[in-house]
Amino acid sequence: MRKLLLAALVALPLTTLAATPKTVELSVQNMSCELCPLTVKKSLEKVPGVSAVKVDFDYKTATVSYDADKAQPEALTKATTNAGYPSTVRK
Repeated sequence: MRKLLLAALVALPLTTLAATPKTVELSVQNMSCELCPLTVKKSLEKVPGVSAVKVDFDYKTATVSYDADKAQPEALTKATTNAGYPSTVRK
């Protein structure tokens, strides 16, 4: 019991310091084939701090969940642009 309590007390500060994941939607250009979303998704998943990516080919968007302490929207748009798919944050 004592070890469990100690473990809970040690873990508590770590959970309070953990950043709440943020989500951003990107408008992605140049997606013209069914393989394009896969390339966009892989480029975004390589950005440190990204936890989830959903690419919608029909709407030409990518919804990205990320840790704001490790990634910023500028890094996400840069990743897609470097892969050949320029993107901007949708407002």
